[in-house]
Amino acid sequence: MNWEQLLSLKRFGDTQQRLRSSQDETRLGFDVDFDRIIFSSAFRSLQDKTQVIPLSETDFVHTRLTHSLEVSVVGRTLGRRVGKILLERYPNLKKKGYTFNDFGAIVAAASVTHDIGNPPFGHSGEKAIGEYFKTGKGLQYKSNLTEKEYQDLIDFEGNANGFKILTESREGILGGLRLSYATLGAFMKYPKESLPKKPTNHIVDKKYGFFQSEKESFLDVATELGLTQKSISEDLSFYRHPLAYLVEAADDICYTIIDFEDGINLGLIEEEFALEYMIKLVKNTIDIKKYHSLQHKTDRVSYLRALAIGVLINEAVTIFLENEEAILQGTFEKSLLDKCTYEAQINDILKISVAKIYKSAEVVEKEIAGYRIIADLLDVFVTALNHKFDGNPSNFDKLVLNLLPNEYQVESANLYDRILQICSYVSRMSDSSAIRMHKKLTGNII
Repeated sequence: MNWEQLLSLKRFGDTQQRLRSSQDETRLGFDVDFDRIIFSSAFRSLQDKTQVIPLSETDFVHTRLTHSLEVSVVGRTLGRRVGKILLERYPNLKKKGYTFNDFGAIVAAASVTHDIGNPPFGHSGEKAIGEYFKTGKGLQYKSNLTEKEYQDLIDFEGNANGFKILTESREGILGGLRLSYATLGAFMKYPKESLPKKPTNHIVDKKYGFFQSEKESFLDVATELGLTQKSISEDLSFYRHPLAYLVEAADDICYTIIDFEDGINLGLIEEEFALEYMIKLVKNTIDIKKYHSLQHKTDRVSYLRALAIGVLINEAVTIFLENEEAILQGTFEKSLLDKCTYEAQINDILKISVAKIYKSAEVVEKEIAGYRIIADLLDVFVTALNHKFDGNPSNFDKLVLNLLPNEYQVESANLYDRILQICSYVSRMSDSSAIRMHKKLTGNII
């Protein structure tokens, strides 16, 4: 892989090459990517989607939206710092007009979209969709789907759904948000299809990055960027765009440290844990006098959080630059933070977060409710859409379909496409809207 190709400004529908040297410096194509994402309805729905604590009644707990914005800030810094060194290593890029800000803008845009495909109720929402088709009423459709189509459903993946949202064409809208290929490449952490599942321990095989419905779009992006194909077979699998490692690092840094901070502020984790575990990360940068001068718990924890993020940014930049050649070749098999000096400390923090936050009664109870809500929504809408296609909708089906936006009622002869339309519709709901819709469909609200 080469950087000039990886930094492609091309968009869906372009008939000629977009040169960096001809860009308007006041609003680069990569900046346009960020702006289009921010103004999209899919991004707005993140303001009411779970990050850690579902439907929290406190104001300071992060949602998917605030998390995504914070990840983009960290991602921008990572991209700029890496870009500054890469321009020194590859003077030709500078001659073509690229600046370190380009790298920052690409990583920031990809970072702010990294959760855009996640369904309501956090990661349990993904599992709930998968379980509906694996063990629930959706199992009935298995015999009428290909192996890969069925795998897409039982392992429903927010990353693949995100790629669908960003690239899916609709009437009058070619190529979805029409983002640059560089940003789409940096977004794709797992550039492979759902099967074979985890064929190796390489980080790119951990999950999958596109549904069968977006296979052609994915291949178009991968080809334009010159991503290296991982396996020469009919199963599509590529090595990552190098900047995807920085997007992943930005996300890892934020959820590791900030979820921990939320847990402390909520009282789920004792403040003593913050000092005990985070001090190991910041011992070389902390000003003890300043720390003890802070009178409020939230301020003390915020100070530790800021220092910890700074330390991990430095680590990620160093590891990326030291392993740039391996990353370009596709032989770097782990995430950046899996190689960092503080891996043990990070794992300790994550263990505490799992025990005290992710498995807390407040989280588990609402995740259980989310399972039921999502299963019921899928069942009602998938059944109604299929009955409509078969020409035998009940009166209830007709009423239900009045609630389904027109863009999700495209009468495809392909069962997989119809099911995926409903999955996409449900996944784009916010937590609150999913609850309200469920109450309407079950007769609990009028």
